[in-house]
Amino acid sequence: MTTSKVPAQKYEIREVGQESLYAYAKIPIAFMVMSILRVKAMEGGLGGLKLVEEKVKAYEKDYDQLELESAGPLAWPKQFDLSTWGFLMAFDRQRPIGGATIAVKTPSLHMLEGRHELAILWDIRVHPKRRGKGIGELLFKHSLEWARGRGCRQMKIETQNINVGACRFYARMGCELGAIHRKAYHSSPELAREAMLLWYIDL
Repeated sequence: MTTSKVPAQKYEIREVGQESLYAYAKIPIAFMVMSILRVKAMEGGLGGLKLVEEKVKAYEKDYDQLELESAGPLAWPKQFDLSTWGFLMAFDRQRPIGGATIAVKTPSLHMLEGRHELAILWDIRVHPKRRGKGIGELLFKHSLEWARGRGCRQMKIETQNINVGACRFYARMGCELGAIHRKAYHSSPELAREAMLLWYIDL
């Protein structure tokens, strides 16, 4: 994603309810992997971890299609109580072109660490034909405001080392990489070769 050259007022960001998850789910999240951030352990890890970008044979990744309990927006209500969550959608006139979901105050969501002042950017997506127009930035900024309005002081975002574009986007938005977990997905065959990257931004 890049800084928008299109006037922000062209797009409208609205908070929606759980009843809009079906429309939300129709916005594709798939992306092309052209390179990855390879995690290299220096001195077996004692010297720290280094991220090195490496080109790979291009392939498509679609996290909505994974065989996981929480894969895809329509699966979220089956696993979590979404009553405290925020759902934002971006519209061009009345057409949905993007979305963001923020999770707060959900005891069963271990990523929240039991912290009431922490928010999770659970999902952010922009239709492939609308990427690179600043819509992701609008959704991200509205997500921060939504979390601040509910007393949160920090936002946490999970991504993977295969999503280089997302990593650069979060860094550009002011987030800092707080943790690298190389073995986080070891039990999932579909994700086992990926590393978890956790980003944080103070609100």
